[in-house]
Amino acid sequence: MEQTTTIFGIRAIIEAIESKSSIEKIYLQKGLRGDLFFELEKLIKKNKISVSVVPVEKLNRLSKHNNHQGAVAKISPVEFHDLEIIIENTLENKNKTPLFIVLDQLSDVRNFGAIIRTAECTGVDAIIIQKSGSAPVNAETIKTSAGAAFKVPICKVDHIKDAIFQLQASEIKLVAATEKTDDSLFDTNLNQPVAIIMGSEHKGVSNSVLKMVDYKAKLPLLGEIQSLNVSVACGAFLYETIRQRN
Repeated sequence: MEQTTTIFGIRAIIEAIESKSSIEKIYLQKGLRGDLFFELEKLIKKNKISVSVVPVEKLNRLSKHNNHQGAVAKISPVEFHDLEIIIENTLENKNKTPLFIVLDQLSDVRNFGAIIRTAECTGVDAIIIQKSGSAPVNAETIKTSAGAAFKVPICKVDHIKDAIFQLQASEIKLVAATEKTDDSLFDTNLNQPVAIIMGSEHKGVSNSVLKMVDYKAKLPLLGEIQSLNVSVACGAFLYETIRQRN
């Protein structure tokens, strides 16, 4: 299985960013200064790359004591796709009804991997995540996905709202999985172009996103526990979509 690549040194990371490498996260040493550092800092902000400021001991562990110069970056083992191009290509396929997944601040890599695996099994056209605050596509994600991370296009956007605007402009309906509704999943029309939005493990779909969606839907919960694991819930939504379409 392909592993996440680690690169060391400020100059190497700057070159990786400028070459459009898919950088998952950058770790910077506390108190780092200098012209090269400020150049890197500007690129990080411009490209909205996730960053953590950490003690030097953390960098030493990440770099296995290579000369990291106070900066270590993790590069994703998968290529990310342009959402606009993916939407255009999907709409051109007249033999299939578009189906997308939008992940609103999902943070657990195992849940992410499980969702990718189910997405591949159910013919999802793409998974959309936010650049910052989302679970990374790392070796653990790929392992949990059983390799499906290399098969399902994953798109990164600056903000989830950007993706929603793009999808709605293409007449793709947004369906949010949420308990904040009286509408059942089983009464929701999924036999049309849709994007299913799943929220974070602890907060669910954010209120600002809920205000923008076309439909809200929930699963029946008959036991005492009032929530499902997000990857399990996503699987239920996807297979109900398949059931309606078949």
